Amino acid sequence: MEAPITVDRLRFLLYSVKEKLWVKPLGFCLLSIFAVFVAKVADGTSLAEHIPEIKPESVETLLSIMASSMMVIATFSAGTMVNAYASASQSSTPRSLSLIISDDVSQNALSVFIGAFIYSAVSLTAMTQAFFDEAGLFILFCLTCLAFSIVILTFIRWVDSVARLGRVGSTLLKVEHATTRAIKNRLDMPCLGAVPQEQIKEQGTHAIYTKQVGYIQLIDIAKLQQLADKNDGFINVAMLPGEFVSPERAIAYSNKKVVSDEIVDAFTIGEARSFEADPRFGFIVLAEIASRALSPSVNDHGTAINTISSITRLMLLWHKPKSETENSQHDSAQHEEFKYDRISLPALNVNDLFDDAYTSIARDGAANIEVAIRIQKSLKTIKACFKDEGTSIERDFVEAASKLAKQSYERAKLALDYEDDIKRIERVYNDN
Repeated sequence: MEAPITVDRLRFLLYSVKEKLWVKPLGFCLLSIFAVFVAKVADGTSLAEHIPEIKPESVETLLSIMASSMMVIATFSAGTMVNAYASASQSSTPRSLSLIISDDVSQNALSVFIGAFIYSAVSLTAMTQAFFDEAGLFILFCLTCLAFSIVILTFIRWVDSVARLGRVGSTLLKVEHATTRAIKNRLDMPCLGAVPQEQIKEQGTHAIYTKQVGYIQLIDIAKLQQLADKNDGFINVAMLPGEFVSPERAIAYSNKKVVSDEIVDAFTIGEARSFEADPRFGFIVLAEIASRALSPSVNDHGTAINTISSITRLMLLWHKPKSETENSQHDSAQHEEFKYDRISLPALNVNDLFDDAYTSIARDGAANIEVAIRIQKSLKTIKACFKDEGTSIERDFVEAASKLAKQSYERAKLALDYEDDIKRIERVYNDN
């Protein structure tokens, strides 16, 4: 029996479809063609006896206006979106491009404009062939008025958002929201529903390799569980989504000989990392935005400080109040069960997480006292929130924050020239 589709895979597929710019316009085109033939259905009813008479010339005029204007507006909106993509790549980072492309407001606007053009073109063609009778003409008139209303409302909403599309502040928020989703998904299922690797005493002896080179975008845990059940074995997954795969690195281990290709098929490997299942990627993109803002050509320290604030908020998503932590520990002690009990996964490496988020900003902002102090305050906040917790991940957060605070402080001391700035960063560091 084929492995059931998991929530993670379904979410990944929906996210992949959302990134395709042609999907929504195609859907609106099909919907617009369907609407024209819906109007014809009314001709087979007694509706004509109860409706006012509509002259074909008035409907043709409305459709002609729509047909002549919608293609121009659609072309203009597509050009605006392309400029926004270029702006996002230059002002923030090319890695944020997928989030800009998947912007719902812009995709909906482009889809409505193209759909309205297709609708008007098909309706005009049908009218020239005397396709509609009196009832169909009335329904077509109502649909045309509705289409005009939708176009006007969509255009107003799109104008409100297009000014921000591709701007650094807007891109920063999109990256933060995407990273928030990835973190919350990981918090709900820390090891994607599998057994944490530290609870496994023995590693499988049969290494599984892939010929592909790229980044793991998704791991189909349900499919691996099915393979392990079929072979009465256990599979140790060696890599998490977001890690780089090459032919010499094992992606998994099994305690029994299984068909390697079947295990490899459970790994979706692509040329680029994905935000949806990879929390670390969001931190990398945020750090790139801050580093570009700190470059001499941009010299935008405010954006770097705002990015550090975003990183702080995201880090604190891992923090739970003490009462919640005790309850979760009590529940896990009573119900030590895992959804995929024949699969193990490594935990997210906290040191790598902090390195992705802070190291490049600390390096590029070392000579700027405002940025250096903001990094220290951010790490101090994280340590203060996690220091009273007793779980291992909280201790890892405190240790990683302390390590990064020391590294950032030492970088700043070497880069700063003004004596008072050195004393300021020293006081802030000592307060930690």
